[in-house]
Amino acid sequence: MSPLAAWLAAIRPRTLGLSVSPVLLGTALAFAETGRVHAGVFLATLLAALLIQIGTNLHNDVADFLRGTDTPERLGPARATAQGWLSPQAVSRAAVLAFALALVAGLFLAWVGGWPIVVLGLVSLAAGAAYSGGPWPLSSLPVGELFVFLFFGVLAVAGSHYLQTGYWSAAALLGGAILGLPAAAVLLLNNFRDRHGDARAGRRTLAILLPAPGSHRAYAVMMLAPFALLPGLLAWPAWLLPMLLLPWAWRLTRDFWHAPDGRALNPVLARTARFQFWLGVSVAVSLWPGIPA
Repeated sequence: MSPLAAWLAAIRPRTLGLSVSPVLLGTALAFAETGRVHAGVFLATLLAALLIQIGTNLHNDVADFLRGTDTPERLGPARATAQGWLSPQAVSRAAVLAFALALVAGLFLAWVGGWPIVVLGLVSLAAGAAYSGGPWPLSSLPVGELFVFLFFGVLAVAGSHYLQTGYWSAAALLGGAILGLPAAAVLLLNNFRDRHGDARAGRRTLAILLPAPGSHRAYAVMMLAPFALLPGLLAWPAWLLPMLLLPWAWRLTRDFWHAPDGRALNPVLARTARFQFWLGVSVAVSLWPGIPA
């Protein structure tokens, strides 16, 4: 494998839409309320969000290998460190670099948004490192879905909105919940696929603690509940555009329920991540004509 392909495998570009969509939605909501967007703030916010996720992915790649959770026989996409494509030292250094660059972007955002953004940025960096690091990594506990719901949903949308407007918004928190739920579904499905190997490695994720039907039902709630929240954020008939994605969410729920265990879940996982991105885009587009309800 080429070095470029190995680094792309470690960065996991197919998952990065989970960071992009909340920034788009928070910025679109700010535009709907104020009629303006600060382009430099938007780009810095997007860059910081992407760098934090890249750093988290890189740290997860090497940390799971060192713990013995990821091996060359894993059911999901191959991991660069476990396959020997990249050394643990190189991936660890790249993770630190990504977090450092995110901190640099965050300094500008802190100058724009003040101490609330300083707190949010530091908490986000700490959470990204704690996801796979420390004695009790979040990825090994049944709180991983809550972590994703907050940091790839509620806080990401609300923080992006705050940086554009200077105030916190209940609408932004609701928009964050709409995106955070399917983002959490991505992790739940990932952990469900890996639950047998994770249990042997001593992990206690939500997918391990729940029986299989419980995981199916939790995924269904995470995928379908956002559509019940849309009328609270968007005025009629704007919410009809994202509602067009409801059949896609229903199909994914059905596919997860009926798919065999193991690698057969990988296409469903990839489509769930794409669904979260396009849900965010559709809600953001629906906000542009004017102020939401």
